[in-house]
Amino acid sequence: MPADPPHEPHLSLPEELLLLGLHPEKGGARVSLRYLEYGVAGAVLAVLEGAGCVERDHSRVRVRTPVPPAALTSGPAADPVAVQLLAGLPGPGKGRDSGIRTASFIRRTRREATGLYLDRLVERGVLRRESRRVLGLFPLIRHPAAGPDRSAPLHRRLTVAAKSGFPDPRDRLLAALLSATDLANRHFPGYAARPLRAAMRDLAKREWTAKAVRSAVDGDKAASHGGGG
Repeated sequence: MPADPPHEPHLSLPEELLLLGLHPEKGGARVSLRYLEYGVAGAVLAVLEGAGCVERDHSRVRVRTPVPPAALTSGPAADPVAVQLLAGLPGPGKGRDSGIRTASFIRRTRREATGLYLDRLVERGVLRRESRRVLGLFPLIRHPAAGPDRSAPLHRRLTVAAKSGFPDPRDRLLAALLSATDLANRHFPGYAARPLRAAMRDLAKREWTAKAVRSAVDGDKAASHGGGG
């Protein structure tokens, strides 16, 4: 896993995706907020799978152990949000209906997970929270960078990783989620970046968490065009 610069907070995979998904100056989402939220929920599953807490079983997610490893609960790489969301999953069980459908987790958890990670990024001084009202009525909350733009190093890291075929599992997951949420088109636009976007799309098809995210995004697009029934 790539190391964080000295004196800067460690970023979890969901937090890296969030930073890439938010405009560092304006603080709004670079794509549909729902798409970004789906991506954050998918990233949580990737974190929990990597920690050995959950496993995929066809279209479902099952808890292998409800006790998170020490790496998730303490130390610089701790992820209390993932731990909290793990506690809300059905306990280990057997049978076809044990666990939870992956699609259900993505849709049900997206808003809670995103809100909790945004809170942590604000608390640690990575983002700041700006709130105002549109037309004096509707609340609008933005999350611009509180200091240096930490999405720029993430962009460079993925660019370098792509040249060697994304050898690091963390970079593969981040690239897959970037594609699944349509963020790859924002960060790597234009004709020259077509091979890179194609490589990311391929990763999104192979990483099951990103594939679930893409399914949710495609479902929203179909519904918005009258194909949702």
